Amino acid sequence: MNKDMAESKRILIVEGLTDKIQIEKIVTDAITIICTNGTLGVEKMEQLINDFQLDDCDVFILVDEDEAGHKLRKQLTIELPHAQHIYIDKTYREVAATPEVELATALVSKHINVDPIYLI
Repeated sequence: MNKDMAESKRILIVEGLTDKIQIEKIVTDAITIICTNGTLGVEKMEQLINDFQLDDCDVFILVDEDEAGHKLRKQLTIELPHAQHIYIDKTYREVAATPEVELATALVSKHINVDPIYLI
């Protein structure tokens, strides 16, 4: 684990790399963004929890509003009941396809700092 991950006590879990890239443009907080690349098996889930010490962090879940996203959100909710959920409007379906202003507003609602230019 690199130094930034060790220092960051806030974790945002997303599905894919395009989601991560979109959010990294917007967020100004020191927050570690983890890509699951879809649903997780038991072993991969345990490794994720251990590697990032997710039981000891503020965890946020932001996934697509589709069947795969709902399945992942449900799985993460069981494993990380303390996680806070961030939702996008169902009309956009995918995090990566959600307008930046919408993502920024959703992130700010969970006290995650964003570049103010995305709130205009």
